[in-house]
Amino acid sequence: MTVPVNSPQWPRQIPYIIASEACERFSFYGMRNILTPFLMTALLLSIPEELRGAMAKDVFHSFVIGVYFFPLLGGWIADRFFGKYNTILWLSLIYCVGHAFLAIFEHSIQGFYTGLFLIALGSGGIKPLVSSFMGDQFDQTNKTLAQKAFDLFYFTINFGSFFASLSMPLLLKYYGAAVAFGIPGVLMFIATVFFWLGRKRYVHMPPEPKNPHGFLPVIRTALLTKVVGQSNIGLVLALIGIMSAAYALVNIPTLGIVAGLCSALVLVMGFVGAGAALQLERAKGIHPDNAVDGVRSVLRILVLFALVTPFWSLFDQKASTWILQANDMSKPQWFEPAMMQALNPLLVMILIPFNNFVLYPAIERMGVRLTALRKMGAGIAITGVSWIVVGSIQLVMDGGTVLSIFWQILPYALLTFGEVLVSSTGLEFAYSQAPKAMKGTIMSFWTLSVTVGNLWVLLANVSVKSPAVSEQIALTGISITAFQMFFFAAFAICAALIFALYARTYQMQDHYRHVES
Repeated sequence: MTVPVNSPQWPRQIPYIIASEACERFSFYGMRNILTPFLMTALLLSIPEELRGAMAKDVFHSFVIGVYFFPLLGGWIADRFFGKYNTILWLSLIYCVGHAFLAIFEHSIQGFYTGLFLIALGSGGIKPLVSSFMGDQFDQTNKTLAQKAFDLFYFTINFGSFFASLSMPLLLKYYGAAVAFGIPGVLMFIATVFFWLGRKRYVHMPPEPKNPHGFLPVIRTALLTKVVGQSNIGLVLALIGIMSAAYALVNIPTLGIVAGLCSALVLVMGFVGAGAALQLERAKGIHPDNAVDGVRSVLRILVLFALVTPFWSLFDQKASTWILQANDMSKPQWFEPAMMQALNPLLVMILIPFNNFVLYPAIERMGVRLTALRKMGAGIAITGVSWIVVGSIQLVMDGGTVLSIFWQILPYALLTFGEVLVSSTGLEFAYSQAPKAMKGTIMSFWTLSVTVGNLWVLLANVSVKSPAVSEQIALTGISITAFQMFFFAAFAICAALIFALYARTYQMQDHYRHVES
């Protein structure tokens, strides 16, 4: 007798999350994709034209840093106090207020920047929670559908982004900033309503109680526990990180407040994490073995996240560096440079089904097993290649040749292919590898990798302002812009090689929840 096998079932509440995400992403990308053009043509007109592009780039990447820094706060609040649902709902309301500020204070730098801060707080705070909240709706019986759901989730993000990228630059041009920034605010309010409507269907995971054997207590024990006859090299490394962070804070006048604060955070996290990893065995006996092993697995995940940061350095510059390049290219009279970004989400919507139904099965039939880490490593490398192409375009333009904006199609296609391999895969990877008590926090660290990626952009911009660095670049015979493009390409390709080597030793985990009997 054949026993029937039940097919995994889709959770009925997923459409509410997907619909909310589509509206929220239209809202976010609608304002984000016109931010650089608005700064260049309106808000920063008091700044000399030759300096305006660099200033707009700094403001844009500082905003993105904020967006991807606040997930730490959102993840911590959700995990420890209010749960994911309540935190998402309340921060979404703050998000709506931020959009209102942009529409109202289009002529006030202080008011406009306040709106950017509120959007960074709201958007960043909910960013890791929405994806992990969707993951909570799956269990061991239907976890095989989770990657498809995350792909659909990512498809929806790009569906909203596509229409925002096409429409918002034209609305800004013909109807002004109040309308162009106001419409995303309306969409964000609709997103909040969609999310609220599904409240009675969701699986709600309660906040975890404060754990004396959690991540930070184990780290502290590993660093501070002394062992007779052994040096405390881990603590020394942690102290070096703290002193280096203090040095970054002292140099805020040179680095800028955002770059200085983020540099300090990265230095503390990097050195403290490395120091604790060297001495984790000292925490055993004081903390349960599974708690210590859990921290070890988290630290290994963070190494992978760190190696993804160069991808974000390159990807997010499509809305700054690539727009500034597009401004100097020939284009139809009706076409705004920022509209070129619509190509990215359009290609994502094409590539996700193509990859899942055509490319990946074909590669698997060739005997190559496509793991999440292999996809991510390849994606980082391909993104680096896209910047070799866009840098080559810049060299031709620097030589005096005026190129059509449509020459950017090839680097956009390569960048997007890399994005699909890294970003949509990384969302499910981050969720599946996170222990139950750390899901919100781990997803926050995943989004923090975007902050660090944009930090590298700010630091690169600061470095080229140095006369010594500028003189060395001049000796190469190419422009600063082209030099930076090739620098970031090399940065990503080197990171991809290291990622591939490290991934070979990584042990995959399975932290989807079990069905309660």
